[in-house]
Amino acid sequence: MSSTSMSPPRETVAGAFDVESLMRADLPPAAARWTGFPEFNLVGGHNDAASVPVDGLIEAATRVLQREGPTLSTYGLASGPLGYLPLREFIVRKLARDAGIRCTPDEVLITSGSLQGLDLVNDVFLAPGDTVVVEDMNYAGTLSRLKRRGANIVGVPLDSGGMRIDALDAALADLARRGIRPKFIYTIPTVQNPTATVMSTERRAQLLELSARYGVPIFEDECYADLTWDGVRPQALRGMPGGDRVVHIGSFSKTIAPALRIGYLVAGWPLMGRILALKTDGGTGALEQMVLAEYCATHFDSHVKALRATLRRKVEILMAAIRDSFGAAATFADPTGGIFLWMALPQPVDTTRLAQVALQAGVAINPGAEWMTDGDAGRSWLRVCFAHPDEPTMRNGLARLAEVCRREFDVPAAVGGVHAGGGSRTPLPPPSVGEGRDGGCVRNSP
Repeated sequence: MSSTSMSPPRETVAGAFDVESLMRADLPPAAARWTGFPEFNLVGGHNDAASVPVDGLIEAATRVLQREGPTLSTYGLASGPLGYLPLREFIVRKLARDAGIRCTPDEVLITSGSLQGLDLVNDVFLAPGDTVVVEDMNYAGTLSRLKRRGANIVGVPLDSGGMRIDALDAALADLARRGIRPKFIYTIPTVQNPTATVMSTERRAQLLELSARYGVPIFEDECYADLTWDGVRPQALRGMPGGDRVVHIGSFSKTIAPALRIGYLVAGWPLMGRILALKTDGGTGALEQMVLAEYCATHFDSHVKALRATLRRKVEILMAAIRDSFGAAATFADPTGGIFLWMALPQPVDTTRLAQVALQAGVAINPGAEWMTDGDAGRSWLRVCFAHPDEPTMRNGLARLAEVCRREFDVPAAVGGVHAGGGSRTPLPPPSVGEGRDGGCVRNSP
């Protein structure tokens, strides 16, 4: 090729080499420079700062490093590529007791947060154009990852009992008629994100039956399952009859500290062998694994019990602040656990635009369009996170958000802080008559 057939590299106005022309055409928009949290930060999976067990983690780090520090000289801490063995052994015991999952340490992979688990499962199963079935209200990180991979996303409606099985059956039947076999059904059955619903044991069994009938595996995301207020949760799909068709992921981000970036994935062989072959990062953070294993062995249960109580107090403050600031204009349900609340505003409100205007006023929210398979259907919804903000931040932030809503969308002011109906109203329809979440539940250790 002659030199004349190639265009010379461009230069920016400052004379620097232009790398933009060399980048892939399908990249997402560039991230903005981080300038700090807004005054009223009501987004993100952050947790309560005072609840991070700093002293316990310091003691655990000292003990485990004094005892096993030399193993840092090897990738994998002499435990192999699946992760630090004592942490995997703790997860095996915890899942057996709390989730009804029977597995071995060789069926547990330690990941760099549950997000890496999401990426690894997507890597194994998905090519552009493949179909995935998900709850139509869903974790924005899952939806954005599926979109970037060019997946065909089929959303299934929820009610207050989680993914509707009748709607899932109809969706799978329609796909089968068209000769399409989805690669998996992705679900967050316990403290669903963003709705905080909990799927009953009965509904989980029906989900597993559909998985078998249509030959579609299940991808179960249980990141919030330890944070039900009463410590009661249904058995995990992975632990139920037919659970060998389920890939299960969990996390310590919501129970110990998000910044530690430790999650886990549970799958049988040979699928685990396929997943492990794609985890080429040299291993998840070694210190984090060692410290967590040492701390959790003796302190996990008491820590999580206290954290649940703290988060429950915080969501009560948040709900009171919403009632005081929005009155009957805001529709929401008292969540069953977790760190976020899913709420709806009157139809004229576009929460994507609201998020932009509110941020200029110092309030950050998650607009609903980012958390639904149908962005238009999510235009009046928003997710508010309550774990990290203190009481003044929540009360003042909601008050300012309400002011923005009144100014930009003519949302009526609360009258004397009264919420019509005397309490919260659920924006999701109830589950079928007689269906609950208590049958077959497992009580997490206090």
